[in-house]
Amino acid sequence: MSIEIRSEGMHDIVGADAVLEKVAEGFLFTEGPIWHPVAQHLTFSDIPGNEMFRLGADGKVASYRKPSNMGNGSTYDAEGRMLTCQHATSSVVREELDGQLTTLATHYDGKALNSPNDIVVRRDGLIYFTDPTYGRMDYFGVERPCEMGVQGVYCVTPDGGAITQLADDFAQPNGLCFSLDHSTLYVNDTEHKHIRSFAIAADGSASGGDVWAEVTVGHGEGHPDGMKIDSKGNVYCTGPGGVHVLTPDGETLGVIRMAEFTANFAWGGADLKDLYFTSSTSLYRIRVKTPGLPLF
Repeated sequence: MSIEIRSEGMHDIVGADAVLEKVAEGFLFTEGPIWHPVAQHLTFSDIPGNEMFRLGADGKVASYRKPSNMGNGSTYDAEGRMLTCQHATSSVVREELDGQLTTLATHYDGKALNSPNDIVVRRDGLIYFTDPTYGRMDYFGVERPCEMGVQGVYCVTPDGGAITQLADDFAQPNGLCFSLDHSTLYVNDTEHKHIRSFAIAADGSASGGDVWAEVTVGHGEGHPDGMKIDSKGNVYCTGPGGVHVLTPDGETLGVIRMAEFTANFAWGGADLKDLYFTSSTSLYRIRVKTPGLPLF
């Protein structure tokens, strides 16, 4: 691997001598990695393989959920319950602590969602997710017509009782993450190759939505997809050539260049300095200097 330096601050993110390690391979298309800070394991999806896998503390990968209904992005809530966006069912589901699945969102305004893609949870439990059309396409989902007519961003209450559309003017909304204080929600648009920022009010509503940063410059394959924030407030977003690292002010520090097309990533390890990448057919890992944030 190599590190593309665009600003000196990139040296605080990952060392020039960092080694990219292939942890596992042989998948169809990996996505949605999340780290459990207590059990110390990483769960990730193989969307076209219709299966979710778990990398255990022993370093071994095992099947976790099959079929997964072509699960994509996942996260944990404050209770350690896993929430997953499912392409095949166009739904958001939560795995309860006893292993049972609860469906939280399937429709908005009487119409079936397109295919929930990525997901985050605010500190008070409100759930935010993106809804592009990728899961209604062949290979990454089940080919079928869309009912919605728009590709939006949504908020749903923890009990699934109320769903709100926050924005409906995206081409293909994809990755999303909160700022450190949860007052700003960043959402990227794969087709437009940029990141937008929304101010989030106490009641969960959103305003704004201006373009915050462009993710267009780089060498190699890639576009805005997975997006997360580290413990210093830097925003990481997949893009051309690998994972782009931006400051809280939107300056691009550099790019962690990847060996394969990379759709998503997550921090793990006891100190949250192991950065895992779901890269097409493989799962990779490097050691970084700046840790991520625990999901709960």
